[in-house]
Amino acid sequence: MSKFKHFLGIDVSKEYFDAVVILDRNKEKSIHSQFVNDYKGIKSLCKWLKEQGSTFENTLVCLEHTGMYGKLIIKCLMIEKFSLWVEMSLKIIRSIGVQRGKNDKVDAQRIAFYAMKNVEEAVIFNAPRMEINKMRNLLSLREKLVATKASLLRNVKELKAFDLEVARLSEKLQKSTIKGIDLDLKNIEKQLDKTISDDENISRIFTLVTSVIGIGKVTALFLICFTNEFTMYTTPRQLACYAGVVPFEHTSGKSIRSKPKVHYVANKKLKKQLHMCALSAITSDPELKNYFNRKVEEGKNKMLIINNVRNKLVHRVCACIRENKMFEKRQVA
Repeated sequence: MSKFKHFLGIDVSKEYFDAVVILDRNKEKSIHSQFVNDYKGIKSLCKWLKEQGSTFENTLVCLEHTGMYGKLIIKCLMIEKFSLWVEMSLKIIRSIGVQRGKNDKVDAQRIAFYAMKNVEEAVIFNAPRMEINKMRNLLSLREKLVATKASLLRNVKELKAFDLEVARLSEKLQKSTIKGIDLDLKNIEKQLDKTISDDENISRIFTLVTSVIGIGKVTALFLICFTNEFTMYTTPRQLACYAGVVPFEHTSGKSIRSKPKVHYVANKKLKKQLHMCALSAITSDPELKNYFNRKVEEGKNKMLIINNVRNKLVHRVCACIRENKMFEKRQVA
């Protein structure tokens, strides 16, 4: 990472983005400018960088995860061969200590300084393939439709306890909506199946992941998307931490003696999916069922045991990917 002499921090919003470049590793030599968040604005950014002597070879670009607002910037700068570091905003905030006041220019400057200070720990962004982006969008749409359907059905169910006539009217009026949602969900499932079958690598990973007892289709797809085809994490523990299933010690001196607990910073969607997988594995996998019952008899907390099962599932999945082998069920005496 010592090749980088300039550090560009970008603070992204819907319409504009602020850019601050630190030149020659000197915080005092920073230059700010603002650009429109479109192709023309990004072209102006590249021209502006060249004027400062910043090229894709000597500049590290750092920006926060901002969802769809940052996609165009990432895409265009990768085409220009810049090295991108897409970092979690919470890590940047906590790394710079006590700060007073904020605006877009200051935020961009702090991001640039974060990149310069932590350059040796930079993780260069590896853009997911088009198939992964497509699959992720389909899963997101599926999630929204499932939530909408559940909300409509729940509302009718609650109404029946208070006003049966209004509940029946609501049920009748939303019948076509529910039917339409079911049809859309069916079409999304077909598109997901087609994406899996048409891509050799996704198909291979999907087969390996779903061979683990308890891991279903949706969880497998979430794992493939969130790990960028299992390229973002080098160890099972890293992935388990990301999914929020690893307990951490919390002690200090003699006064603070808390039980180990999982950290709140985690991928909540993946954590929820793994929880459902753990419940399924406890009933379907003789080995994990035996483990669960044994720990319950020992007086262990059930949620703690379920979390351990979630952790085991992550390790099993990673082992299958690492060895490129299907999971083999062990015989329990």
